[in-house]
Amino acid sequence: MMRIAIVCKPQKDELTRLLPHLIAWLRKRGYEPLLDMEGGSYTADAPVVDRGELPGLNPDLVIVLGGDGTLLAVGRIFAAAGTPILSVNLGTLGFLTEVRLNELYATLDSWCNNCHSLEPRAMLRAELWRSGALHSHYDALNDMVVTKGDIARMGDFAVELDGKLVARFRADGVIVSTPTGSTAYTLAANGPILTPDVDAMVVTPICPHLLTLRPIVMRGDASLTVRVEGIPNLALLTVDGQRAFELQLGDEIRCHKSPYTVNLIRLNEGGFFEALRTKLSWGER
Repeated sequence: MMRIAIVCKPQKDELTRLLPHLIAWLRKRGYEPLLDMEGGSYTADAPVVDRGELPGLNPDLVIVLGGDGTLLAVGRIFAAAGTPILSVNLGTLGFLTEVRLNELYATLDSWCNNCHSLEPRAMLRAELWRSGALHSHYDALNDMVVTKGDIARMGDFAVELDGKLVARFRADGVIVSTPTGSTAYTLAANGPILTPDVDAMVVTPICPHLLTLRPIVMRGDASLTVRVEGIPNLALLTVDGQRAFELQLGDEIRCHKSPYTVNLIRLNEGGFFEALRTKLSWGER
């Protein structure tokens, strides 16, 4: 029997009504639904599995019921498994979560009938090097951000590309983003918009103290290093805006393309530019 994992955003009252109906719909068609812990808090109609253990059960599909933040978390968890993800928007903006709630069952029917396409999204790997040794590494679907702490003083940063110095500068931080992440924090920091299929990454200083410093688009197979050279009181590495790790003076964040991709199920013919127009008001006069 094919398994379908259902991952839910917490504190969404509509899931109390939605989940029992969705579980019954899937079982009627021969699928075995699995819930994460958040979904299990709304219904006892399906087995509950810790979210991190779901990839080990080899589901054929992941249904995300939430917003972009939920999708980012699920993307990181299932990236190594390569499981297709169908995202249903229960959040606010929903730029990545394409499917509206009232389109859920029609979309699932299309998936059952193999009338869909997979859109692979590149991920970014950030390696934290400390005292010349690899300390830890993280994969991100949107971005990796190095920022100063919580007081109104800038940090000192250096950026290198393939071992060559790009710039040293004072700023609130540095964003390194994937094409997917170019419409997230990088966009808010006046970075460029990249279509999801571009093989590139974007480096965007956050509020730099130089009028000449601008975002840079670099090739996707580049090796990029962000070094913390001065800290006012605290520096943090943040992954997809969801996981934060404290940095020390001299730490290096070495970024390159991750070996993993996130596979999003796409059915909407309007695609990326329709999302830009309808959700970010791109091109409006």
